[in-house]
Amino acid sequence: MPHIINVIIPAFNEEDSIAHVIKEIPDNVSEVIVVSNNSTDNTASVAKGAGATVLKEAQKGYGYACLKGLEYVASKSKKPDIIVFLDGDYSDYPAELTQIIAPIIERDIDLVIGSRVKRLREPGAMTFPQIFGNWLATSLMKLFFNAKFTDLGPFRAMKYDKLLALEMVDKTYGWTVEMQLKVLKKRYSYTEVPVHYKKRIGVSKVSGTIKGAIFAGVKILSWIFKYSFT
Repeated sequence: MPHIINVIIPAFNEEDSIAHVIKEIPDNVSEVIVVSNNSTDNTASVAKGAGATVLKEAQKGYGYACLKGLEYVASKSKKPDIIVFLDGDYSDYPAELTQIIAPIIERDIDLVIGSRVKRLREPGAMTFPQIFGNWLATSLMKLFFNAKFTDLGPFRAMKYDKLLALEMVDKTYGWTVEMQLKVLKKRYSYTEVPVHYKKRIGVSKVSGTIKGAIFAGVKILSWIFKYSFT
């Protein structure tokens, strides 16, 4: 029996990119859910026109948008087997979703992270704060938990039932690292799949500003230290 796959895309002012993302998502996805995170442009209408289910979350924050998407999924009569998270800025290659979900379907892995490896990354696609932050966070997870993560990449897939069991709570930039830390704590299986990564359309709301980069860094480190001493 085919797996039911839902994609959740948090999006803040991504009217120029969101249709490209939606149109390149493989046909084996049952539903694409775009959460317009207090967007002030035409993100919602463009996403709807491209065929996505559109939700609106007025509270700004990556985690708020992801939780809104999960709340919607939980209300559906037919639940998915796999949830995929994907950014709306067109920096990822949506067609690689097939590779991201393969370890879940073929090897029964619980969580798969799309790792933005240097050899597959367009020059300049990741800023220095992103590269350094990923290195620091994954190095600390290796030190404290013997983890094998190399990235906090937003392009990721997880079994829906295991994701629910994580009881995710982070409302902002700590969403990705919270997920990975809780997977480590629960001893769920995980792996990484190398993915291509290109320069996003528009300016990043996190790494594109000093304030955003600092806030994200502090949030990520706070999650790691919280879990390291509990």
